[in-house]
Amino acid sequence: MSTADTRPVGPTRREFVALGVGALVVASIPLAARRRAVAHRTVPVMGSLADIAVVHRDRTYAHAAISAAVARLREVEDVMTRFQPTSDVGRANLGAAREGVTVTGETAFVLAAAIEWAGRTDGAFDPALGRLISLWDVEHRHVPPATDDVARLAGRRLYRLLDVDRQSGRPAVRFASEDVSIDLGGIAAGYGVDQAVATLRQWGIRHAIVNLAGDLYAMGRSEDGNAWRVGIRSVERADRLVASLDVEDAAVTTSGDYVKYFEYAGRRYHHLLDPATGAPRVATMHSVTVQAPDCMTADAAATACFGRAPATVGGWLDSVGARIVHSV
Repeated sequence: MSTADTRPVGPTRREFVALGVGALVVASIPLAARRRAVAHRTVPVMGSLADIAVVHRDRTYAHAAISAAVARLREVEDVMTRFQPTSDVGRANLGAAREGVTVTGETAFVLAAAIEWAGRTDGAFDPALGRLISLWDVEHRHVPPATDDVARLAGRRLYRLLDVDRQSGRPAVRFASEDVSIDLGGIAAGYGVDQAVATLRQWGIRHAIVNLAGDLYAMGRSEDGNAWRVGIRSVERADRLVASLDVEDAAVTTSGDYVKYFEYAGRRYHHLLDPATGAPRVATMHSVTVQAPDCMTADAAATACFGRAPATVGGWLDSVGARIVHSV
């Protein structure tokens, strides 16, 4: 369960510093007021920074559990990144338009979930937009790509040309067009967080936070015995919050246009592409935050929800137990 307080919040970094990476931050408890010991670590993984905090009486054991969770995150990254030609996704992007490319069971699982999300959202979420994402490359570009190049890939519902079946008893990926290229950026991070959480649970951890930039899962309760207090950063000032949530055994993900983007001719071109137009989604909002039972669901839902009217997404959000808790 979680409750949202969306009144303007003027947090101070003294109040919200424990896990302060990305769009979501977690309130810290002054040392003197803590009821239980906390082990905390920040590590680079999956192209971002992950913050993990574990509440446990034995700090040495807690740090060992964190190490196991980080290793699990890196395993997910190794098979699902599109930036390495040896990963499952990298190998599929190189060869699946010619023949079936075998992949691990977990990559097949995430791909199947992504294709299901694409169907559920009528293509608002599309895991086959790798070529468009590379074309825009908003972290390195300074001007939009050629209109004709974008138009060739727009409105194609490319996810329908992506198939996951079996080959010699193993999961295999096939593309029905060379224009298909997998990018799991809107779902794999959430899956990675879920796997890190599962690893912590295998270690017997009951209370922890895993925060991978904008993808967060809160296990149990915080060090003071209450629900974890999660703050949503302002899109204009990283040292301020626009809302806070009390979260317990739930996932929260924020998608926004204010982290990865470039500006050209007075317009912001961000990384959240609209498959229908092939361009960054035009929106009056700058961020949307979704709560769900697991982080993979929250990640995909927030990606698909960004820039869309709540009335158009309520049905499929309800179907997966997710809801929008904040947008601005």
